[in-house]
Amino acid sequence: MDLNQFTNLKTKNILVTGGAGFIGSNLVETLLEIGAKVTCLDNFATGYKHNIAPFLPNENFHLIEGDIRDLKTCEAACKNQDFVLHEAALGSVPRSINDPITSNEVNVSGFLNMLVAARDAGVKRFVYAASSSTYGDSEALPKVEDKIGKPLSPYAITKYVNELYAENFYKSYGLNTIGLRYFNVFGKRQDPNGAYAAVIPLFVKQFMAYQSPVINGDGSYSRDFTYIDNVVQMNLLAITTENEEALNQVYNTAVGDRTTLVQLTDLLKKHLSTFDSAIAKVEITHGPNRKGDIPHSLASVEKAEKLLNYKPTHAIDAGIEEAVEWYWGNLK
Repeated sequence: MDLNQFTNLKTKNILVTGGAGFIGSNLVETLLEIGAKVTCLDNFATGYKHNIAPFLPNENFHLIEGDIRDLKTCEAACKNQDFVLHEAALGSVPRSINDPITSNEVNVSGFLNMLVAARDAGVKRFVYAASSSTYGDSEALPKVEDKIGKPLSPYAITKYVNELYAENFYKSYGLNTIGLRYFNVFGKRQDPNGAYAAVIPLFVKQFMAYQSPVINGDGSYSRDFTYIDNVVQMNLLAITTENEEALNQVYNTAVGDRTTLVQLTDLLKKHLSTFDSAIAKVEITHGPNRKGDIPHSLASVEKAEKLLNYKPTHAIDAGIEEAVEWYWGNLK
């Protein structure tokens, strides 16, 4: 990705909520590299201080430790900001099934707080993390933005409500928004620990310990795994586009290809084995399908290509190669 196309962000004030998390910290890193003035708002519920430690000495970086469930905190964070990249949320379908109330408080009430604060602060554009879970029980492939099904989890409901609120705030108050429906994002700084760890960092950690990863079901379920660099590109395009037609829309943020879980484990083994050949011999085990999981996910990225000039830089193999290299250097 050529960052020279985003030099108009230099010296702009940009708030990244959830900036100490996986996606947020990658956004912060790139924005600082461009020369933007970045404020990070995080309560460290799922983010980590070590993710932002390298940025603390940078005079263009400002940290606010706070919770989006508190409106006054949101108002303070949005003050004098040109753009908001809203990444703060409680992710994970299983987490939302186990605790739907907290997921709703953070993902809906917290989101509404941020919209209100951004509106009142005169923020130019509000770009937020939407989710592919919004497609719910729709079996159509590839997933196209204007055709969704019924949500299959409390998490999916919260992310769809975000889209409805964002659309309403544009129509009611003129706040320009763009929603990015993330498809199974992976890459550096994604946490391999905890009960709700995503599949790729979890499997990498297990392979490195010679433990057998457990695939939910027979391994035929497929996902449009999306490397973090593609997601960063989409966020930058969303806050810099001058195409009026591109505003107040939602976009699939993906590659436009799908990989089964069996294929995924084969790729992980292939790249990890370049560091330790013994990993190639680690067996895979299978367990029951997981509640709330959709069988297949594949995005159409035509809308993003047409309106935002999106060009994915990393397909699954290149992304896994880079991610594995990072994990090998940071988990050993």
